[in-house]
Amino acid sequence: MSIEASSTFTVMEANTLPEIFQGQKGPPQGGCYLYGRHFNPTVYNLAQQLACIEGSESAYCTASGMAAISSTLLQLLNPGDEVIASHTIYGGTYALLHDYFPLKNNINTHFIDIHQPALIEQKITEKTKVIYVESISNPTLRVADIKSLASIAKKHQLTLVVDNTFAPLIIEPIALGADIVIHSLTKFINGASDTVAGVVCASTDFVSQLMDLHTGSLMLLGPTMDPEVAFRISARLSHLPLRIQAHSQRALYIAQQLQALQLPVTYPGLPDHPDHRRLKAIGNVDEYGFGGLLTLDLGSEKKANTLMNILQNEQHFGFMAVSLGFSDTLMSCSGSSTSSEMTEEDKQLANISPGLVRFSVGYTGSLAQRWNQLKAALAACQII
Repeated sequence: MSIEASSTFTVMEANTLPEIFQGQKGPPQGGCYLYGRHFNPTVYNLAQQLACIEGSESAYCTASGMAAISSTLLQLLNPGDEVIASHTIYGGTYALLHDYFPLKNNINTHFIDIHQPALIEQKITEKTKVIYVESISNPTLRVADIKSLASIAKKHQLTLVVDNTFAPLIIEPIALGADIVIHSLTKFINGASDTVAGVVCASTDFVSQLMDLHTGSLMLLGPTMDPEVAFRISARLSHLPLRIQAHSQRALYIAQQLQALQLPVTYPGLPDHPDHRRLKAIGNVDEYGFGGLLTLDLGSEKKANTLMNILQNEQHFGFMAVSLGFSDTLMSCSGSSTSSEMTEEDKQLANISPGLVRFSVGYTGSLAQRWNQLKAALAACQII
């Protein structure tokens, strides 16, 4: 598609401008563009593509994944409201719910094990408005029972928000009953680690609320996606299925090899994973596999750092970096990086040990080469 870089747009008749401002003739109504912070043709086009991928009525692209998360929750919540969230979520989301919202907005969150439906029911009060989960949790790789959560949300008239960053194409939360799906496009969907972006996939009505000129969180807070960014992401969507398949294939092989060495590896594609059957039942695993992420628990941060140093600087297996979905393998010690915002108590409750290494398995190099590099590093660390 073309890149429309204009920050403002003309109209042919003077009375069209007030109609756009009144929400009567914007792009969602098949009307006109107004201003880059409102809607942009290139960004709008990408949003419609992503809505098709997720099976939602509409979507809106943002400048980051956190912009998508924070704007969505601010639109859904008012001071005094409460959220029920998984106790295992991305550290930035945890900080938003645990620290920022109570301090700035008087919005409080109950962090619980979302695999216990009875516990969820116990925590719901008249103040509860949202259930927030990740389809596959960061970094523990537990798979949410979205159908069950959707049933609970519907019963209590709550909104179920699912962050599907770890499982594009593999899991379809909207089809399973979720109300809103969020992605950090920075990760698998973009796939090149050169862009920060996000998206909210939801009903047309909710997207219109986000873009309302008077009360829309996205419209007024302004986390606008640049049209050149939208163009780059759109150009990469065509090979997203191939990339997801490659990530999953490599991750499964490495996980199987680690398990054969009796190492503490976690991967949803392994039959002994607690949610293996669930993901097989709800996910498109026959076509796309079980995802590109696995973890290896080395017990201590020191051992984790030693292994990662050897893997990057001696074996050239991958890179120590906190993102995921890149063509090369990225690895990080979650407890001291992407989950460092969590309290030590909450990390323990979430089973995030100090030595938990998260691998976003890439697809460069031959599979035999990458496994030999990992095995050599494990031997150098006297892990095997």
